[in-house]
Amino acid sequence: MKLKDLFSRGKQSAEAGNGPGGLSKAKDSLPGGTRPPAEQRSRVKLPGKLGSLLSSLPSIKGIFAAKKELVGLDIGSSSLKLAELLETKTGYVLNHFSEISLGKGTIEDGVLIDPDALTEKIKALFRGTGLQRKAIVTSLSGHATIVKKVTLPTMEEAGLRDLIHDEASKYLPFDNMDDVNYDFQILGQNEFNPNQMEVVLVAAKKDVIESFTEAIENAGVTVMIMDVDTFSMETVYEANYDFDPADIVVMVNIGASITNINVMKGSLSIFTRDFTLAGNSITEAIQAIHSLTFDAAEAMKINGPDADEMTREAFRGSLLSYADPICTEIERSIDYFRSTSGGDSIKKILLSGGVAAIPGITADLTQRLGIETEILNPIRNIEYNKKVLNADRIDEIRSIAAVAVGLALRKVGDK
Repeated sequence: MKLKDLFSRGKQSAEAGNGPGGLSKAKDSLPGGTRPPAEQRSRVKLPGKLGSLLSSLPSIKGIFAAKKELVGLDIGSSSLKLAELLETKTGYVLNHFSEISLGKGTIEDGVLIDPDALTEKIKALFRGTGLQRKAIVTSLSGHATIVKKVTLPTMEEAGLRDLIHDEASKYLPFDNMDDVNYDFQILGQNEFNPNQMEVVLVAAKKDVIESFTEAIENAGVTVMIMDVDTFSMETVYEANYDFDPADIVVMVNIGASITNINVMKGSLSIFTRDFTLAGNSITEAIQAIHSLTFDAAEAMKINGPDADEMTREAFRGSLLSYADPICTEIERSIDYFRSTSGGDSIKKILLSGGVAAIPGITADLTQRLGIETEILNPIRNIEYNKKVLNADRIDEIRSIAAVAVGLALRKVGDK
């Protein structure tokens, strides 16, 4: 079972229980978009096989199981992105992509601070899109989740579930495990000790999951699957790139407040790391140097200064120096992986996120690491609807669309 496959659930797991790692259900909706009384709504729980942090609703599962009926909603700390894919006989087509900025402070360190603001922004994002289907796949960021690989004694899955239930606090940084939804996946035997096995643990706090779900559904849309950003990147990678089982590729997604690093060997994630140097760090540096508000610095970062073209071009050229701390931390992370991986050769680095569009950043990382670095293309094997999207727009969104497209690739009940 591939790691990305673990974050999908369109049916109940036979072994899922009602405790940690138990059956996942979203809050039911009634016909016409009305919602049942609060006491009738089921709460959000992690499913039994890590499948997804939020599973499909039994009451509407049949509507969406037969064909592609979901849209991907990427909830970042500074913006929301919405992607719709249509499945055709020849493959997928990107039919819609839009984005809207999110006010600073709405989400902090993966925690939803202002749910009403998020609800209103989601309403605004869907308004005027022409999308009538409002069932979504969304995800939690690295701030809100813990993904950890541990080595444990070899045992059957049922015994491992009991062990993790009793001893999860040894491996996960939470004081009270009753407040946490968690689950695991067995990766395989430890290469150095046949009596031990490698296991990935994934956890998220219940109140974080519930706060996002509530805010999203208050906007009139239904959450069918809640994924994790890192695994949505795996989905988009596997859909767009050819690879051998032994190929090692590093995916680096630089968001506004967090950078995710995910090392893939074939289709298996073998190393992950998140750190908080990201796009906002560049904005804050511009803010300090130019004595601007945060919003004005963000606008300058994206659009350049309000000046002549020569000044604007010089500013664009200077952006790479602002990104130096991020590139240094990426370099440190990959050096650490190299030092612990037995010398496996890295084939390529795939970069995504708004910072990936900074001129010269791929060449800089290539030079630093001696590894070919390029911007991840989330629609490399996906067509786009030329009636609603043109080539210039596709070039604009290429670096920022990966998570949303990865989410839109999901189906209810996929494996």
